[in-house]
Amino acid sequence: MANSSPRLDVKKTYKLFIGGAFPRSESGRTYEVKNSEGLFIANPSLASRKDLRDSVVAARAAQDGWGSATAFNRGQILYRIAEMMEGRTSQFVDEIVALEGVTQTAAKKQVEDAVDLWVWYSGWCDKIGAIYGSTNAVSGSFYNFTIPESLGVVATFAPTKPSLLGLVQAIAPVLAGGNTLIAIASEKYPLPAITLSEVIGTSDVPRGVVNILTGSSAELAPWVGSHMDIDGVDASGLTASQEKNLRVAGADNLKRIFRFKESQSPARVLAFMENKTVWHPIGV
Repeated sequence: MANSSPRLDVKKTYKLFIGGAFPRSESGRTYEVKNSEGLFIANPSLASRKDLRDSVVAARAAQDGWGSATAFNRGQILYRIAEMMEGRTSQFVDEIVALEGVTQTAAKKQVEDAVDLWVWYSGWCDKIGAIYGSTNAVSGSFYNFTIPESLGVVATFAPTKPSLLGLVQAIAPVLAGGNTLIAIASEKYPLPAITLSEVIGTSDVPRGVVNILTGSSAELAPWVGSHMDIDGVDASGLTASQEKNLRVAGADNLKRIFRFKESQSPARVLAFMENKTVWHPIGV
């Protein structure tokens, strides 16, 4: 006889994404996330300072491989993520509707915009050097040319909303420039970030290239600023007071800190790149 009792839903456990794995916070802390009607829906991890340090270690270990990969190869890998995001559209839509309280149509539009923006930045991988590099005129038997190269390890703070599109704005340009990153997701609306980490975790992106933390931006910002092995920060998702604390903490290590107004611009890629000038003798 078939069991006629009602079936219980399998509740999803939302974890951090560090070094290609999905650990809970080492502190064991979580926090409540509620839907647009004020009802409890999830207990994501509340990332600690140790979680941040672990993420930086993973990002630094992966940086040489990702930064030295061909730009064409990086573009292919990032484009594949967009394909996989498209396949998760319904899941992203459900999470955005529940958290942000928008309509299904608006949520789907956000997902489509996020996928399109990811494709747009993936296309810059093998074009940024050609467009913003240069051959310099010199007097002598030399070639002198300048090319942009990755900065290193970058931390990004996603805006509160739009939850998915805002995260893509923070992540995609950093990766397109050959950097590895630690992304701090929207504190209030973190669920699409964890779903995106599941996409990245099953893609061709090497372990440690992308690390995603959920938790308190106010708590993590000063630690990001003072960490000596983080080279740059996108502070676009921080409040003015949080950004001030970040800048004060980052003053000793001369960290590059940016806040962007535009969501779609090669300037977001170039901000986390350095110009390298090479002199080469002309062969006879």
